[in-house]
Formats: sequence, structure tokens, C-alpha cells
Amino acid sequence: MSIADNWRALEADVARYARGPVTIVAVTKQRPRDDVRAVLAAGARVLGENRVEEARIKYATWDPRHTAPDVQLHMIGHLQSRKARDAATVFDCVQSVDSLRLAHELHARCRAAQRTMDVFLEVNVSGEEQKYGLRPADVPEVIAACASLPALRLRGLMTMAPYTDNEHVLRSVFRTLRELRDALRAGAPPTFTELSMGMSNDYRIALEEGSTMIRIGTALFGAPSQGG
Repeated sequence: MSIADNWRALEADVARYARGPVTIVAVTKQRPRDDVRAVLAAGARVLGENRVEEARIKYATWDPRHTAPDVQLHMIGHLQSRKARDAATVFDCVQSVDSLRLAHELHARCRAAQRTMDVFLEVNVSGEEQKYGLRPADVPEVIAACASLPALRLRGLMTMAPYTDNEHVLRSVFRTLRELRDALRAGAPPTFTELSMGMSNDYRIALEEGSTMIRIGTALFGAPSQGG
């Protein structure tokens, strides 16, 4: 199947499983520009990259945001504080803010660039040691601190579920993130509405549990080739 066929199939799944409006983030890490052009032509408007360096190089001479006025580039991988300056100039949104230090650094870099950036707080719901993200108990403190960072527009929460076929485990993770978002909305800014959760292997369950944004790579493009 072509990328366009995969996109249409994904849209049909979203319509079937989602509770409400959903944004599909086309994960374009390790994908050539031809794949990016194809998914944009199919209808994608949000592209997700895992590494600042890859995005900067890939789009140095061709900015996909020039293809349509509503195209956005999201950072969805782990972001080191020392790379916040580049992230603040390359991306429209960072979905992986996992510390107050990173939030402050992004704010400073955005202020210097005279721009405002959308951000999500990444939450390690599953508690896996190898995963990045805030502990759920620490999220309220970071939300409160973001109130003094006007260059950051807090959009919601993001998580990565364990890579497992255990539906009970997946539902528990996604439901916990939704309940955390709902519990914190009263004390958060009005933009704090989104739940970025669900990838190619588990997005249907995430949609049923209330995801508003899914991050899809393999289901759109197939498995990455060896070495990228």
C-alpha cells in the first residue's frame, strides 16, 4: 500500500475509535524527503521528529511548513537542555518537556528568539526506568511553574506506553494520563487540553481512552530501512 493508502486507512481508524477530534502526527524520523512530501500530499499537517540535528539537516533547504499554512513540526523525542536553543528555532512544538530545567531553558531561548512555543509535559506513567518523563506526582508543580513562563504555551500531556501486547497494561497507562489531565485542568491554562498518546502498535486503544493526538510512523511508512 502507498503512503496515501495508509493515511486513508488511519483516518478511517481514527473515525472509528476516537472519542473526539484527533490530530495525527506523522513521525518522519529517518524518513527521506520524498516520504515527507507524500504524507503531506495525503493530508498530514503535523510532522514529528525525534532528533534536533536530523530535523535541522533534513529541512535546511526545504521547509515543509511552506507547503501549507497549517503545517507544523513537532519535537517528540528526548530533548537535552543544551539543545533547547536549536529546538526553539526549528520546531513549533516540543512534546517532550520532562523537567523544569528544560522548561526554563526553552522559555529563555524562545524569549531570545521573540517567539512563543507550544509544549507538552512528558509523563512517565508506567514508571519504567529506561523511559524519560516526569513522575505523575511532579506534574502539578511543573504546571504551576509554567505559569511564569509566558513564552511557553502549555498544551497538554504526552506519554509513551510500554511496548507490550497486554491490553490491560496499555489501557491503564492511557487512562491514568487522561485522569491526570482531567484532574489538573482547573489549575492549568485554558490551552491545557491535549493528550498525546498512542503510536503505531497501540493507537486504537489510546483513542478509545481519549487520546487527542497520536504519533504514527510505521503504520504510515512501514519499518525504517536499516541505518535510516
